Amino acid sequence: MSLKHKRTSARRTGRRAARPARRNSRPVRPVAVRPAQNHPEPYVSVIIPAMNEARTIAGVIAGARGVHPRCEVIVIVNGSADKTAEIAKSMGAHVISFEQPLGHDVGRSVGADAAKGEVLLFTDGDLVIPAAQLRPFVSAIRGGTDVALNDYSGPVRSRVPHPVVLSKYALNIMLGRSDLKGYSLTAVPHALSRKALNVLGSGLLSRPPLAYARALLEGLNVREVHKVPVGKLNAVRRKRGGRDPLQEIILRDHLDAVSMLLELKGERAGFSDGTRRREMVR
Repeated sequence: MSLKHKRTSARRTGRRAARPARRNSRPVRPVAVRPAQNHPEPYVSVIIPAMNEARTIAGVIAGARGVHPRCEVIVIVNGSADKTAEIAKSMGAHVISFEQPLGHDVGRSVGADAAKGEVLLFTDGDLVIPAAQLRPFVSAIRGGTDVALNDYSGPVRSRVPHPVVLSKYALNIMLGRSDLKGYSLTAVPHALSRKALNVLGSGLLSRPPLAYARALLEGLNVREVHKVPVGKLNAVRRKRGGRDPLQEIILRDHLDAVSMLLELKGERAGFSDGTRRREMVR
């Protein structure tokens, strides 16, 4: 019987020639298990506001735990009717609970007050983001950045631009930082240095556009560091009677940021009036 005939028979019967087992020359490294508790002397504080996020909070905390060996996770549970707080506690997070909703972004201020780390990393309880996508923000602060922004402007390719996107672009132009496009503290994840927190104060963080404008006006080192397209991760909000109350809050905060800028730098926000001789107009 020829060798060729033997191969054909093996294919028909489904038999295969036995192969010697391969030896793995590389030693198997044990998998490092992240501790399910906060470090007593944290270098990074991860701040997570959450309301009725029992479905996602475990994944959010798991990603947060991987940003640095000396990490604390702070979850601000407010207005929740589910098991968000219980799940967060079971994962070793420092949980600060409020029976009633705090309102948009107030949880950031509460978390910043409780934070012990030199780096404050902010995200949300409904955004499951892997640690690898969060570490660049921590690295940027360690490298001397004071405010590390998400390199994400929002939906910019729509035929009709989103009002919040327009307001972010306009504010950056007025602040003399058109290079930052539509980046701001409105979008998470982002990170602050302890220095930035001391300059801005925790209270201002509940109004991100004002905190952002103040950071630039105070000369803090603000830059975009990494893109996390959170628009694809966020759940679509229900509108009340065709109105988006959250959008209105954000736009109002941008208007107040512009007002603060004009108050500090004059009615033209530091921009030249060119060669106009307005005194000649009657």
